[in-house]
Amino acid sequence: MIVSFFSYPTLKKLLFKLQPETAHTVVGVGLRTASHFPILLRLFSKHYFVTHPSLKQNIFGKTFQNPVGLAAGFDKNGQYITAMPTMGFGFTEIGTVTPKPQKGNAKPRLFRLLEDQSIQNAMGFNNKGSYYMLQQIKKLYFFDFPLGINIGKNKLTAENEALDDYELLFKAFKDKGDYIVINISSPNTPGLRDLQNESFIKAIFKMGKEITTLPLLLKIAPDMEAKDAVTLCKVAVEAGADGIIATNTTIDYSLTPHAKDFGGISGALLTEKSYQLFCAISKELYGKTLLISVGGIDSAQDAYKRIKAGASLVQIYSMLIYKGPTLIKEINEGLIKLLQKDGYNHISEAIGADWRPQS
Repeated sequence: MIVSFFSYPTLKKLLFKLQPETAHTVVGVGLRTASHFPILLRLFSKHYFVTHPSLKQNIFGKTFQNPVGLAAGFDKNGQYITAMPTMGFGFTEIGTVTPKPQKGNAKPRLFRLLEDQSIQNAMGFNNKGSYYMLQQIKKLYFFDFPLGINIGKNKLTAENEALDDYELLFKAFKDKGDYIVINISSPNTPGLRDLQNESFIKAIFKMGKEITTLPLLLKIAPDMEAKDAVTLCKVAVEAGADGIIATNTTIDYSLTPHAKDFGGISGALLTEKSYQLFCAISKELYGKTLLISVGGIDSAQDAYKRIKAGASLVQIYSMLIYKGPTLIKEINEGLIKLLQKDGYNHISEAIGADWRPQS
């Protein structure tokens, strides 16, 4: 009854009357408030959280009850971690966090592309900095939930000093969370994507491996030529990367006449572009590193498509805004049925099926 009262379609009508960034703040306040009411968290978790023996995986020494996670960008400061299972997620990724606090780009910087079920953002790594994030993580004494930390350089840090920022972040989070994601693919920090080159990738993974034993992953942009993206990902794996996340937002504004000429686009417009690049990367790296797919996933069928293409995990963000936590539940329940339909007893049997010889 309470869950129905707070149904997302009802909430969405109210939220979409607000400016996108204001709506995000309102949702954030709600999630932080809910975290103080364990009974409410349990009620929503019982409704939305789906797990099943066929979905459970051990990755990086951690149990992932289901393969659907929250992508970075929603919880920039690690304030909503305890609420994520309540929404049905099997894991969460916080950040992007920078060494120093920063306000991000000028507002307005977040836009709904309603006709396209997409989001365009030019946030610019607005966050409260690494010290604040550390304090949030330290509160999680007995909270056992897979946690990734997405890190990036400060806007005012020069490109030739970028490694210094990442070094600070590796040291700050070296024993926090379950994996660290190196973000050099956001389009909203000037010069950041220029770091997507072989020399920088070799240097940052070498440095990271010397500082922390946590798994290190690289998040890649969707706007490179596939062969260039594959080459960079192979370099990253050879340099010590434990996984690849594909992809970040796109700056291909030709995808819709409704786009602004700045910021990154996510959501339904990114679906095919992200999938195609993921396939190119997975074709080369499946079985050699962990692969996570993100970008416009809005159904169990699409998630399953990414899994068969090599994804051990998938992530959602923009489509959550349009469809709410019911989407996470539908994807996980749908995956169980799709696995059973194809005769698989466990998700591991489906991961990378597209690249394995068919008997």
